[in-house]
Amino acid sequence: MLLKGAEIARYLARPDPSRPGVLIYGQDAMRVVLKRAEVVRALTGEKADEEMRLTRMPGAGLKKDPAQLIDAVREVGFFPGPRVVVVEDTPDLATDAIRDALTGWRQGDAVIVVTAAGLSKSSSLRRLFETHGQAVTAPIYDDPPSEDEIGRWLADAGLREVPRDAMRELGLLARALDPGDLRQTVEKIGLYKYQDPAPLTVEEIAMLAPATIEADLDELIHTVAERREADFGPLMRRIEQQGIAPVTLCIGALRHFRTLHLAAADPAGPGVALARARPPVFGPRRDRMTRQAQSWGMGPLEEAVSLLLSTDMTLRSASRAPQMPLVERALLRLAMKPRGRR
Repeated sequence: MLLKGAEIARYLARPDPSRPGVLIYGQDAMRVVLKRAEVVRALTGEKADEEMRLTRMPGAGLKKDPAQLIDAVREVGFFPGPRVVVVEDTPDLATDAIRDALTGWRQGDAVIVVTAAGLSKSSSLRRLFETHGQAVTAPIYDDPPSEDEIGRWLADAGLREVPRDAMRELGLLARALDPGDLRQTVEKIGLYKYQDPAPLTVEEIAMLAPATIEADLDELIHTVAERREADFGPLMRRIEQQGIAPVTLCIGALRHFRTLHLAAADPAGPGVALARARPPVFGPRRDRMTRQAQSWGMGPLEEAVSLLLSTDMTLRSASRAPQMPLVERALLRLAMKPRGRR
């Protein structure tokens, strides 16, 4: 049976223990590992490892010793409860051994959970599971976790009632982070909100989300975009003391002002544009950048991007001009730009 779309997440969250096996494969190894852990936990519970109800074996070894899989599947555990055999990093060479285990499988045997990297349509392992009458195939794509998946993670972390705006922000965060990082962030939110009856807020999510760039660098660029020239000098000195390269500073500023320019140009408005950006801008940072885009307007933002592009080209050329003063001068010119000119 081949699962598609939303069926994949739903099945792996509540797998059918009467089916002999499931194949989980995909290009992103972390996503495959997370889904494997989810399906194993759903089948066996939390203490399967301690109670020796979980067996792991490398798929590459099955070509040489195919009987080990059948033995593990039929083994009678010391502790009562459902059992699972996990076959990891499985190549097509293991297809015959897995076919034999699936053919001889009967109710009460351990469920076989097979994981693999990306498999082509011609893969014998993929064809085995897709054409088998009872086994399940779950291809894992590089899409961000769905709202249902995030909701399950939140429930596991002890948060069952999450306001709509907070859920929307987590959806945006899912597009910016790897699934593993997002899962850790949700667990951190659960710890932070432990025994806190107040609803989860957008501000709390932003506070607990992992920082994507250096905080001082981020604040310096915001200072420039908000034209707070009085705060520029002290922050610039701090950046220099941290040893941040001039090119890194220029690229960060250029990326920020390009994002503002695209936001200002979007007919739907800066807030919507920033939410659709890649990676998306979320929480209080989105509100802050929305105000910046509205304050500058299209024309001045085009000039700012042009100035930063020119500075970046000079930095990468054979020019002997001192690099950090060159970037500082460009940023200071932007911070001192008069307001109200569109």
